[in-house]
Amino acid sequence: MSHLNKQQSASFSLPQLQNMLADSHCHLNMLDGDLSEILERARSNGVKYIQTICTTMEELPTIIGVAEKYENIFASCGVHPNEVKEIVSYETIIAHSKHQKIIGIGETGLDYYYQTTDKDKQISSLLEHIKASAYRQLPIIIHTREAEEDTRDILTSEMKNSPFPALIHCFTASKVFAKKMLDLGMYISIAGIVTFKNAHDLQEIVRYIPLDRLLIETDSPYLTPVPMRGKKNEPAFVWYVAKKIAELKEKSFEEVATATTQNFLSLFKVKP
Repeated sequence: MSHLNKQQSASFSLPQLQNMLADSHCHLNMLDGDLSEILERARSNGVKYIQTICTTMEELPTIIGVAEKYENIFASCGVHPNEVKEIVSYETIIAHSKHQKIIGIGETGLDYYYQTTDKDKQISSLLEHIKASAYRQLPIIIHTREAEEDTRDILTSEMKNSPFPALIHCFTASKVFAKKMLDLGMYISIAGIVTFKNAHDLQEIVRYIPLDRLLIETDSPYLTPVPMRGKKNEPAFVWYVAKKIAELKEKSFEEVATATTQNFLSLFKVKP
């Protein structure tokens, strides 16, 4: 049964989705409740592919274990900028990334908002992840918050040295930053923030980003989209992100769902 109520299901024709959505970024190990039920709700809401994201090397075995159990779940390998303690070498990241269910490097990046981790350590960690991404040609998953200039400069410089595929996840930066990332050949992922009523700048940026460079995500259990605010986020709710993007870009839901899923498959080299 769909996680949406009957009235919403009737209005949005959920049964016709036939599993066409991809939640490119979530944290299944952080979700409360029975995982099989969470995944069934996602399936009922049209979600076919899920990537569960690593934030510390300590949680990697758990994340891989989940991905191994379910055919449609994939994983990443990396250290979140707020979790950087000792620098994990690119050799270590490369070694772990050779697991068949690992499709991305990260999440990594720069986060100066909380200032809980030394900036120099964050930068060093990011550079190790970039080396691993360039070597393995697995997409690097970039988190950036209150660090737009440094993120831009590092990604631009390193891309010239050795090109690598990349995704800016949960985009909240400026339009200028978006343009620069697109110019570098990167993809941009949009989370539930786009549904917030005061997210005018982000909504305008979504209108600007070409559909063939967009991915969608929940970043669950965080950033629950409207109208599910007050509930813990989960992969099923990526449907609302796709719906909002379709509204903003004046496209059909099916067109947005199909394009963002194809972008996910192409970027992360996942076979349908």
